[in-house]
Amino acid sequence: MPKEKAVSKATFAQAAPSPGKVPIVSSSHLAAGRSAELSEFEFGLIIASNAFNRWAVRCMSAAGMKDMTITDVLVLHHINHRAREKKLADIAFILNIEDTHIVNYSLKKLHSLGLVQTERRGKEVLYSTNEAGQALCKRYYEIREQVLVSGLTGDGTESFELSELARFLRVLSGLYDQAARSATSM
Repeated sequence: MPKEKAVSKATFAQAAPSPGKVPIVSSSHLAAGRSAELSEFEFGLIIASNAFNRWAVRCMSAAGMKDMTITDVLVLHHINHRAREKKLADIAFILNIEDTHIVNYSLKKLHSLGLVQTERRGKEVLYSTNEAGQALCKRYYEIREQVLVSGLTGDGTESFELSELARFLRVLSGLYDQAARSATSM
């Protein structure tokens, strides 16, 4: 590993809070004891999630398709991913959406907007983007590059940190899913 990446990793992983720092949390009653840092992370996640959702919906609107929800945007991008047909259950699984009815509603909406096509194979319905859906995803990509990606520095350190953050979020996703299963059985 190059020395600069090793330093970046150490900086990213060991960024310690300054002494006397008061965590920014949405619910102080959840920040007691050992959970202060987790509560601070959760509040950051809430803020980031809402900002991402707002961004994706507005980017899609700028690309030419107004009145789409975040679920509609995510489902469309996933269907367009690798230009392969997708099943409802697989879309819900990949996006980690427990209620397939939510995904099904988006699929019907995307179909009625003329962005996806369906093909029935036996009992399965497969979804894929048509030319209009592919063009919309391409326009979204262009706007994303122009407005969002251009704001990134593009250096190796930033790329490494984003990759590490993505990995960490996937790990936490597993912990939250396990905790949800445990809470369900209580």
